[in-house]
Amino acid sequence: MTSVPAAHPPLLIVAHGSRDPRSAATVRALAEVVRGRGEGRDVRVAFLDLSDPSVGDALTALHAEGHRHVVAVPLLLGHAYHARVDLPALVDEVTARLPRLSVTVSDVLGPDPLLEDVTRDRLAQTGADLDDPELGVVLTAVGSSHAPANDVVARIARSWEGATAARVTAAFASTARPDVPAAVAKLRARGARRFAVAAWFFAPGLLPDRIAELAAQSAPGCVVAAPLGTDPRVADVVLDRYVEARAAATRTA
Repeated sequence: MTSVPAAHPPLLIVAHGSRDPRSAATVRALAEVVRGRGEGRDVRVAFLDLSDPSVGDALTALHAEGHRHVVAVPLLLGHAYHARVDLPALVDEVTARLPRLSVTVSDVLGPDPLLEDVTRDRLAQTGADLDDPELGVVLTAVGSSHAPANDVVARIARSWEGATAARVTAAFASTARPDVPAAVAKLRARGARRFAVAAWFFAPGLLPDRIAELAAQSAPGCVVAAPLGTDPRVADVVLDRYVEARAAATRTA
């Protein structure tokens, strides 16, 4: 089989996966935005778990088409377990089985100033005013057993608070603390009277829904922002990571 030239290897967006079909649908819609902004790049989608195709299946299919180099871009916001362990292990398994296939894995997408801008814009779309000194903002993320990944979210929250009149703190949907009720209580103790939830998530799903439910219970009337979704700036960060990884692979070669 003739190899496909690798000047512009396929871009494989690798998302977490979810039992909620809205999550995979959002990832696929984002891939369409990336295609539209990527000057003809071949953009594919794969998932680490719970959704199809799997990373292994997607890479195997690309190999069968004749591709010998793929750049995988993790649709992840931090260097937690999935980025540090899961994805490298999956790539190693495939390339051991298909030694003619080279897979370059880019850096994760977050944190990135563009993504923070999107998150703040999503929050503004709810009507929340970061210049309101009585506003308490809960910046919510998945949460990780890897403390540095949680620290990134906490640092973003502190930077928002330093740049606005609102009180801002981080909260996590699982594994890490504080959770949403504890974060709301903390903000209320600091003088917040109105509340808003910002989403450090890419897509809707079970965890964002749970966060919204807890927020409504803890702070009735609070507003909840949409996730990053298919904003073109997210697509631009995906393409930035692709270009950086491809350039690094070329230098190494």
